[in-house]
Amino acid sequence: QVQLVESGGGLVQPGGSLRLSCAASGSKFSDYIMAWFRQVPGKEREFVGAVNWRADNTYYQESLKGRFTISRDNAKSTLDLQMSGLEPEDTAIYYCAASSVRLISAISVTRADTYDYWGQGTQVTVSS
Repeated sequence: QVQLVESGGGLVQPGGSLRLSCAASGSKFSDYIMAWFRQVPGKEREFVGAVNWRADNTYYQESLKGRFTISRDNAKSTLDLQMSGLEPEDTAIYYCAASSVRLISAISVTRADTYDYWGQGTQVTVSS
């Protein structure tokens, strides 16, 4: 099992930047595909981005490419999400997720049911 704890959320003005972090503990971090999702109350959880085991392949929601960057540090067991050019529509709770699957596709990494473990989430609010 792996435990996930997000941090770095907060209030930011439109156009601003924010960096989220996810600290993992428990099982070997590099055994997991890692991802960020976000959720607005009343809506389904939405895929943001994912990174594979060795961080040599990343996946993004198409509309977020160029503004969001996902990265991982297997030595530190951390997952980060660098967000820039933030818009009010980016306001959501952001969740870190881990999957123990051994085979992935560009489709499966975007599905919430691919992931076995979730953090509690961190609130990001983009407002002036």
